[in-house]
Amino acid sequence: MFDFLRKRGSEETPSNPLKIAEPVEGLNSIDIPENVFIENESDFSVKNDETSVKRGENNIELLFDFLDRNHETKGYDDALMNPDVKHMEQNVDALKNELERTIRRVKTFYEDFNKEIDFHIESRGRSGMVDVVDELKMKKSIAESHVQKVLEIETEHRNNTGDSQGMTLSYIRGFMNGLSAITHHSILRRF
Repeated sequence: MFDFLRKRGSEETPSNPLKIAEPVEGLNSIDIPENVFIENESDFSVKNDETSVKRGENNIELLFDFLDRNHETKGYDDALMNPDVKHMEQNVDALKNELERTIRRVKTFYEDFNKEIDFHIESRGRSGMVDVVDELKMKKSIAESHVQKVLEIETEHRNNTGDSQGMTLSYIRGFMNGLSAITHHSILRRF
């Protein structure tokens, strides 16, 4: 009785079950890059670590990210939008105010962090966790060195020296380049 089904099924299946089907005419094979389907583990862990630090905490990296921004491009674009020197001065003041807010935010973060770490040092010390307390003390030392660097940047900002001066100089240079580009394009190219 089942011979009928076996015989019919054997006729439809190819003799070699591992044989790959022939490509259909008119369809070209498409090469898909490996990174579409396979994610490199090392890249994934690095990206997650970086985003978690930057997203959740206002640590010293926030301050350095602000200082490292390209302010020259912003100055250039601002000059093209409004080529008034008063506008430039207002934008430099706005940059300085933004830096002050960023410094306050970072200082507040480290004040809270140090209070929290002091609590953990005390409570873990009472529990006899000597190694954990040592690690916490090291982390506190690192945080205190970051606070010192933030205070140095704040002092430099008040004295118009150091990294904060570079920020304003790059903005002004970009603004002046924008003014020069306007003059070059509208006047000097005529003759």
